[in-house]
Amino acid sequence: MFKELKDYLSKPALYTPSTKSLWDDEHISKGLLEAHLNPHWHGATRKHEFLDKSVSWISKIVPPKKYDSLLDLGCGPGLYAERFSAIGYSVTGVDFSKRSIAYAKEQTLLHKSNIEYYYQDYMKIDFAETFDVSVMIYCDYAVLSITDRLILLNKVYRALKPGGKFIFDVFTPRMRKEASQTWGYCENGGFFCDEPYIHLKAVYQYGDDDETELRQDIIISGETVNIYNIYDHFFTKEKLVSEARTAGFKEYEFYGDVAGNEFLETGETICGVLTK
Repeated sequence: MFKELKDYLSKPALYTPSTKSLWDDEHISKGLLEAHLNPHWHGATRKHEFLDKSVSWISKIVPPKKYDSLLDLGCGPGLYAERFSAIGYSVTGVDFSKRSIAYAKEQTLLHKSNIEYYYQDYMKIDFAETFDVSVMIYCDYAVLSITDRLILLNKVYRALKPGGKFIFDVFTPRMRKEASQTWGYCENGGFFCDEPYIHLKAVYQYGDDDETELRQDIIISGETVNIYNIYDHFFTKEKLVSEARTAGFKEYEFYGDVAGNEFLETGETICGVLTK
């Protein structure tokens, strides 16, 4: 037992995978969907007031009359997709949470919005010059390694029509956390499990060229141990331009967020608008 606990409290090798999928866990996915749908919480989705501002701004820089077809990567339960559809875009959504996609499809039927949804890992998309614009919102890009980011950028580039735009956001180094280890006991269950569990929580920093950060949650319940590893990366404009140029994008614009606020060197996020 001592050795097992010692191993759990040791820093894992870089990009050690989770032992279980976070997105399709029967219990966790319920909490994630609730977080998406909470209009007042910057949880799985930003506050819905921000969503409205974001969609309004995006529709100004890529108006649906000119940029008709839109690909929403990591669409979750379709909160952005429904808003885009309502103002005239032809929308396709891709997400790897079965519960979120099921909810999104229900909303499409309810609102008769004709959005196409795919339950799929967006790393496996295979479109060719199909879309006028693609979005990836709430810093999903940053959870990928440099290798996977370049794979994704190439897939997005291929999916866009000539002149198409990729709009996404990332965190800046101001959002990097201090390394830490904490633990807690959830006597009545909680977000990760409906049974009592011990929660070992850690933030690890790596000295690799990509300056990777790991947020780790280890959930011990009964005889079961599940380890959830979420990696993150932080960006400057220069780093984003370097990656975008490698994928073939020829024009770059930067804003403070996906609602079009001015970019500031002291900001917490960067919104990139890349043109094919």
